[in-house]
Amino acid sequence: MNVIVELEKPLLELEAKIEGLKKLNETQRVDFSAEIRALNEKAVSLEAEIFGNLTPWQRVHLARHPRRPLAMDYISKLDGFVELHGDRSYRDDPALVAGYAYLRGVPVFVLGQQKGRDTKENLYRSFGMAHPEGYRKAARIMRLAEKFGKPLLTFVDTPGAYPGIGAEERGQAEAIATNIKLMAGLRTPIVVNIVGEGGSGGALGIGVGDHIAMLQHAIYSVASPEAAASILWRDSTKAEEAAMRLRLTSEDLFEFGIVDEVVPEPMGGAHRDPAKVVDAVLAADARALDKLMSLKPEQLLDRRYEKYRKIGAHEEMVLDRAAR
Repeated sequence: MNVIVELEKPLLELEAKIEGLKKLNETQRVDFSAEIRALNEKAVSLEAEIFGNLTPWQRVHLARHPRRPLAMDYISKLDGFVELHGDRSYRDDPALVAGYAYLRGVPVFVLGQQKGRDTKENLYRSFGMAHPEGYRKAARIMRLAEKFGKPLLTFVDTPGAYPGIGAEERGQAEAIATNIKLMAGLRTPIVVNIVGEGGSGGALGIGVGDHIAMLQHAIYSVASPEAAASILWRDSTKAEEAAMRLRLTSEDLFEFGIVDEVVPEPMGGAHRDPAKVVDAVLAADARALDKLMSLKPEQLLDRRYEKYRKIGAHEEMVLDRAAR
């Protein structure tokens, strides 16, 4: 059960009560304005109490909220989207959506990791976990973007690449590594949006770019908390502790210089006002592209190289000879 879904139940019940009173106010002669006003104040207070100080583990569940905007919610708001299918080698992968569209009049190529809204769609989309052919389809789109000199937009939302035996047999690791190498040297602007989960190499397969934007309550980490707990402590029930140690929140990642922009979400998360969030993300992308498109390919590559060279830090421990 999603922790946030359980947390917000009292708020949803209160909001349903408010809507009921509003309908009565319209149809009955009794004036419920005072009651509605009091309940609205209570709802605002309750919302702040629930969402005002979320833990990293709660943020993980907010990023996985079943009503959170998905990649296609953003892509469908682009003008004239035309979906392109298949990797020209094995098959099409529905977990990774690819195509061509216009953002504020600018022609762009688009990639997005698409989850489902229900069990049937999630099975069809592999819960947003792409197979090797999905990453190879993405590579095909990347090369098209470079060939035609058009920017690339990506929408990251996956717990990780598909972990099945068949995916490994068809070269999952090689497909992701190829994409990372390809994006590092792509001679066209790349804007990456982390809109939900950014998990492991599955996210990196479409996640290398010139401008990385991240929604406020999205997450981005080397592994999912559950996987990290299984690796570190051989105990997946310690996922909450792993979430805290992974430093996977937007604030942490902006501080580390891994993401370039944090796009705010409404109080309560992106699912509380999806249309507003979609517009905010696409507006941020348009601003980023406006700056990036003024750069020459050589400048883009130099800038991208420096960006990734600066990520991370280390300390050298020098042992005092006298102390030995």
